[in-house]
Amino acid sequence: MALLTLGINHRTAPVELRERIAFTPERMAEAFAELRAASGASEAAILSTCNRTELYLAGDDDCAPMVLRWLSGFHGLDPADLEDAVYLHRDAEAVRHMMRVASGLDSMVLGEPQIFGQLKDAYALAREYDSCGTFLSRLFEQTFSVAKRVRTDTAIGENPVSVAYAAVSMASHIFSDMSRNKALLIGAGKTIELVAKHLADAGVRDFLVANRTLDRAQNLAEAHGGRGIVLADIPDYLPEVDIVIASTASPLPILGKGAVERALKKRKHRPYFMVDIAVPRDIEPEVASLADVYLYTVDDLRQVIEENVRSREGAAREAEHLILAGAQDFLGQLRALDAVSTLKLLREQAERLRDAEVTKALRALRNGADAETVIRSLGRGLTNKLLHEPTSQVRKATAEGRVEATQWLRELHNLETQDSHEVSVTPEKL
Repeated sequence: MALLTLGINHRTAPVELRERIAFTPERMAEAFAELRAASGASEAAILSTCNRTELYLAGDDDCAPMVLRWLSGFHGLDPADLEDAVYLHRDAEAVRHMMRVASGLDSMVLGEPQIFGQLKDAYALAREYDSCGTFLSRLFEQTFSVAKRVRTDTAIGENPVSVAYAAVSMASHIFSDMSRNKALLIGAGKTIELVAKHLADAGVRDFLVANRTLDRAQNLAEAHGGRGIVLADIPDYLPEVDIVIASTASPLPILGKGAVERALKKRKHRPYFMVDIAVPRDIEPEVASLADVYLYTVDDLRQVIEENVRSREGAAREAEHLILAGAQDFLGQLRALDAVSTLKLLREQAERLRDAEVTKALRALRNGADAETVIRSLGRGLTNKLLHEPTSQVRKATAEGRVEATQWLRELHNLETQDSHEVSVTPEKL
């Protein structure tokens, strides 16, 4: 069974393309129902974050073109739109790639911890939709084990730099005293929780948290001395805030250009600092055209992030060694499992041949045949039956030039070669 990973990420595609093939929670059931049928894969999992969309598949080695066609069609794109952005990893490279992703080595923020939880959620979702069998389950479990070891044995997670941290860091360059600024956070997930924490550490004391569910917004806001509102109330409170940071799973923008224009008039064009971390985006891109709005997307945070991860480069090299060892260990386990199944088939075949010869011998004894003759015949018959197929196959392989088959036979049966009894046949002697 082949393992394939097909996807795009922040290195291969801009946010405009990433948001077009992001999987929203509302469409996950539909996606799982279609993916395996369209690709022919026996197992599948989907990871969709602001920085990447990846499909993990176990099945036929030639299913990649079908997967790309399905991915494009599901999101209403032409496959040509993805050709320059999509990457494909197979087998050993796919294993290593997943481990790098889980460890934060393939993230925009080197070593960021959130992707580990996102990958665990992807695994849980695949299991929920009965799309993750033995093969992918083993891979996910081994991946999580390696990622935990990377966190424990290297400094990759020290002084964590996240997208949330980068957004707040950028705001601190614009506002000299952030204790005087009010923030509106749109969403109430893990990223917004981190944003709230970093804003509080930076001195922000006045928070609004807007969310589809009011209870969740209030719980998060109250933890930092703020208050929660529902998404529909955003236009009413927008004129009061200076900082807007959004990260939801909405398939459509939540904050439009018109609402921001009206708010700017009410606040006499005092500038806004906005960061849209979501993919698909929560803030209409046209908002960036307004004169008094500084709007940044997740891609714009790259420079801030790069300045804060150079200290992790040594830890990243250590992590790569751990990942390589973990990938080799996993592949070794798969080979061992394959050997077990092959040996099981070999034993079953041998037992069938044995039973047939024993039945034949017992029948001869019941008919009065000489016991010694029957036993000798049983031994010869069993030997001939067990060796017939291997002998035929080795002769065939050798005749075709695959001389390694003879060496494998010697190793498998621990046969000692007597040089004096060997006959060397070379093409010159034929």
